[in-house]
Amino acid sequence: MNIYIKTLIVVVGIGIISGCKVTKDITVPQSVVPDHFRNSFRPDSSSIVNQTVSDFFREMELIDLIDTALIRNFDMQIAFENIESARQIIRQAKMEYLPQLNFQVTGSTSRPSNNGFNTAQLLNTNHIEDFNAGLNLSWEADIWGKIKSQKKAAVAGYFQTEEAKNAIQTQLIASVAQGYYSLMTLDAQIDIAERNLALTNSTLKMIKLQFDAGQVSSLAIQQAKAQQLVAAQLIPRLQQEITIQENALSLLTGHLPGIIKRSANLEYTLVNESTAAGFPSAMVNKRPDVKNAELSLSIANAKLGIAKANLYPSLRITASGGVNSLKASNWFNIPASLFGMVAGGITQPLLQKRMLKTQYELAKIDREKAVIQFRYSVLNAVTEVSDELVKIEKLKQQYAISKEKVNTLQLAVKNANLLFASGMANYLEVITAQSNSLQSELELATIKNEQLNARVELYRTLGGGL
Repeated sequence: MNIYIKTLIVVVGIGIISGCKVTKDITVPQSVVPDHFRNSFRPDSSSIVNQTVSDFFREMELIDLIDTALIRNFDMQIAFENIESARQIIRQAKMEYLPQLNFQVTGSTSRPSNNGFNTAQLLNTNHIEDFNAGLNLSWEADIWGKIKSQKKAAVAGYFQTEEAKNAIQTQLIASVAQGYYSLMTLDAQIDIAERNLALTNSTLKMIKLQFDAGQVSSLAIQQAKAQQLVAAQLIPRLQQEITIQENALSLLTGHLPGIIKRSANLEYTLVNESTAAGFPSAMVNKRPDVKNAELSLSIANAKLGIAKANLYPSLRITASGGVNSLKASNWFNIPASLFGMVAGGITQPLLQKRMLKTQYELAKIDREKAVIQFRYSVLNAVTEVSDELVKIEKLKQQYAISKEKVNTLQLAVKNANLLFASGMANYLEVITAQSNSLQSELELATIKNEQLNARVELYRTLGGGL
């Protein structure tokens, strides 16, 4: 009866000690989150990040491309496999509370020396046989919460793989959208180049007629031809860029290089002026990289707990039992062959060449680094959102100015051609007007593309698409 009472006291004592934490977790810093984004006008709780992909994007072909990429993209597939790996690690961590149990069967024979005292002489034989079959059990009590910390680290690692997948997903959505808008821009620029080429062809014909009439020199033909070649050279270059961009989108969507279907026209694509970014605190809870940094802090806390627990005594209980015999014929003679053993031991590390202490100090440093990395991730996220907000605002102004510039230069080309036909303007004025108009139209298409990309980037920096 006294044995059971003592055992109960030991178990209760272990349970009380197990409730003690050897380290104190560092909480997530909150002071690094500002009240509002710079360049955010009248901030409120509404945000474009709450829109789904199908609500945020208006082109159905683009939405189909994104849906395909989320399924077939190779980085996404690897991310899902990483999540499954982390899930297996969690299952392993949950089993650490259970004892380790092994089944062992052994058989041996030996011939001792005749000149020494041994068991063989007592048994009047020249060799000894030993046969053993039994179960060996080993269990370490989680006194200092080491196993609990291991499980905590495994769970945080699992959620990190989830956030890594989310980060890939938001970037993938943005990359597909920007690639699609780049194709629209290149299509528009080819159309501009072809129209300009047709215009320069007409101008060149007029100058050749004047040359034949002796009104201009061969220099006029050469300069007009050079302007024509500028427009002509643009077309194969843009076609090359289109093919490369289509190949890039095909790779993102997990397909072999091929044509990307698109019917949207850049000129008639409206840039949604909604730039509601919400509050930074909401963004912090949405961004995968920020949440990943927060989970890294949880893992660092857990690893510090493990390193600290390694400095304290560990209690291990072992037990074994089974059958044993010196003769194979008596191996399973029950109960005579039965044996059993229970033992418990406490191990306190004393001299480990400072390895355990060093591991503990390094774990503390890693935890501080995790805090710094979290602060940086928040500041970086807030900065990225602010950058996109100012881009959207200033690109809108640039587009309005560039649009007025295009209208002015297109009118100048029209007037220059009329004046040239009536002999009131020379060929240099016509060529200059056409060159300026071509560059301004290409620039306008580029700015429109930058507007669309800036809005996509704002959606991504806020954590949209999840």
